[in-house]
Amino acid sequence: MGKTLINLDEKTVLVTGSPGFIGANLVMRLLKEMTSGTVISFDSMNDYYDPKLKEYRLGLIEEAAKSSAVKHIFVRGNLADKQLVDKVFAEYKPSVVINLAAQAGVRYSIEHPDVYIESNLVGFFNILEACRHNPVEHLVYASSSSVYGGNKKVPFSVDDKVDNPVSLYAATKKSNELMAYSYSKLYNIPSTGLRFFTVYGPAGRPDMFYFSATRKLSRGDSIQIFNYGNCKRDFTYIDDIVEGVFRVMKGAPSKADGEDGLPIPPYAVYNIGGGTPENLLDYISTLQEELVRAGVLPEDYDFEGHRKLVGMQPGDVPVTYADSEALARDYGFTPSINIRQGLRAFAEWYKTYYK
Repeated sequence: MGKTLINLDEKTVLVTGSPGFIGANLVMRLLKEMTSGTVISFDSMNDYYDPKLKEYRLGLIEEAAKSSAVKHIFVRGNLADKQLVDKVFAEYKPSVVINLAAQAGVRYSIEHPDVYIESNLVGFFNILEACRHNPVEHLVYASSSSVYGGNKKVPFSVDDKVDNPVSLYAATKKSNELMAYSYSKLYNIPSTGLRFFTVYGPAGRPDMFYFSATRKLSRGDSIQIFNYGNCKRDFTYIDDIVEGVFRVMKGAPSKADGEDGLPIPPYAVYNIGGGTPENLLDYISTLQEELVRAGVLPEDYDFEGHRKLVGMQPGDVPVTYADSEALARDYGFTPSINIRQGLRAFAEWYKTYYK
């Protein structure tokens, strides 16, 4: 499908889920790259993890906004609040919407399913309805590699069937893709879904393994390594994710009519992943080396004494592996930052942030 180029300057861009991990880094990129216009951050600042981290990221955004030619507005609220979402669209009339707000986490979804329905389904429905009644040039939304479920064929391609989610979180993300497709078909809304693969980096989500493992090790606690270490993950550094999102948002699926005179859905889905799955044990070893190098852990730290190999946990999968060929073809971008670079940046940030 062809792409319609979008010039972001003088436009209003709405980023939901900022100041979340990906959202905050994307907003700072927009504040740096755009020469005019408005960027709106929208988030509930919930306590799924320590709100201080979101406040820290919001502080970084506000600091970046001081030297930016772009106006930044922060709206605190819940996407499930339809009245508020409609008000934001009516008042600010965003041209481009990046929906990153979602209840994340596979394991959390097993114990708290209601939160996922509210945020990932009701919240996303409200965004789609707002885009329907306040036409936008491009809706970009976060999907997830978890939609691939227990697929055995690797690497995972966007052409693969994804009908067997192994967690409610994955099911909500697949649902988002289906909902976006139907709205693209019915209302000619250009939409692009992005399947992110294990995003990590400085000021990331504390529930992600690399972050929670660092906290445990720094306290002298042991870490659990699931599936006895027989896992591979396509880890993707935050800067690569932001670069991918930034390029995609500027190229919307083109509108066109089919032979029946009805719109061909201006709809697309892409993987954003490193394309080089890392063995979990190798990843942990690299993390430990970088934590020692940064001074988070002492050089004589007994790593073997703080590791515990355990079985697979519900909702998890043994391998994630992105085929990002379509992203390279359509947007000229392939993630390239390796785990040594990425974990070094994280370890140095961690040392500074937690002193």
